Amino acid sequence: MATFLGDEELDGPSARIADYFDIIAGTSTGGLVSTMLAAPNKNNRPMYAAKDIPGFYLEHSPKIFPQRRGNKFISSFASFVGTLYGPKYDGKYLRSLTNSLLGDLTLKETLTNVLIPAFDVKLLQPVVFSTQDAKENAYRNARLADICVATSAAPTFLPAHFFSSSTDKDGSTRHFDLIDGGVAANNPTMLAISHISRGIAIKNEQFNDIKPMDGKKTLVLSLGTGAPKLEEKYTAALASKWGLFNWMFNHGRTPLVDIFVDASSDVVDFHVSSLFQSLNCKKNYLRIQDDTLTGIEASVDVATPQNMQKLLEIGNKLLEKPTSRVNLDTGRHEELKGEGINAEALARFAKLLSEERKLRWENRN
Repeated sequence: MATFLGDEELDGPSARIADYFDIIAGTSTGGLVSTMLAAPNKNNRPMYAAKDIPGFYLEHSPKIFPQRRGNKFISSFASFVGTLYGPKYDGKYLRSLTNSLLGDLTLKETLTNVLIPAFDVKLLQPVVFSTQDAKENAYRNARLADICVATSAAPTFLPAHFFSSSTDKDGSTRHFDLIDGGVAANNPTMLAISHISRGIAIKNEQFNDIKPMDGKKTLVLSLGTGAPKLEEKYTAALASKWGLFNWMFNHGRTPLVDIFVDASSDVVDFHVSSLFQSLNCKKNYLRIQDDTLTGIEASVDVATPQNMQKLLEIGNKLLEKPTSRVNLDTGRHEELKGEGINAEALARFAKLLSEERKLRWENRN
């Protein structure tokens, strides 16, 4: 996305995503990306440019999700047996990687607001980590490395993550027992909008002038990680015969996880799309998602060089596809006639962001 957001043609090679967005939200792998785009380096600039993210995944994904070698059937069977007694992967490389990159950087140190959901299995409730909350409450100011590991701890794939936050003023310590935020907010767009609205309300309350979010002044860019909508891999006829075993393991897939993750993501897309349409500013919400993935392209963990390269190609081709919007009846993304391709929509978005940034800079000075 760096070609269109923070484009050198607009604002020069030093431009970064964190310079333009009031909040960057992400769950699971999106939480990792959000952190990389907003965490400061030694020069107090974002640790990664958006154009560096694909290279990061190409380098590290095969080590986070090491693939078994040899006969596919034997590998699949061994993997299944392993998941009966523990997560498929031990998560050691991911923990080592995040600790190495982020060290003791904490949430309140990000260069723009970030929002990253996780889920506390002990309390059975979502935990939403945000820069704003971290600045207000010491127990929320967790290490970014811990937050990244927690939000990525997908059930059956990676182990749950336990850590304790900084000691609060009253001497107490908050403990977290967390798994992947996707079980609660796989698509955190609505959480981000609510968070910004809350911040506006708090700010305006000081002047007894609380106003709702102005949709016409709000720009929301939502990026999906792909979905196998057209594959139609499950049916009621099949599911009606499933017991616990098949709901958790079906030809190498985990139907229960697929279903609740996709469901929560779609509900948010429906809601946000409806909200902006009702405010007569539907173009201010841009969702880019590929719902045509099939086979291992839609997998969580097939990190072979071939599949990683294929996913990169899918992402590049997605830029050339027509801009689409979710159909609230079918749940599928449909072409928006006359609005061009995704690359053009992103370019328009980038121009608006650049203009807003310049306006804010002028008003500040």
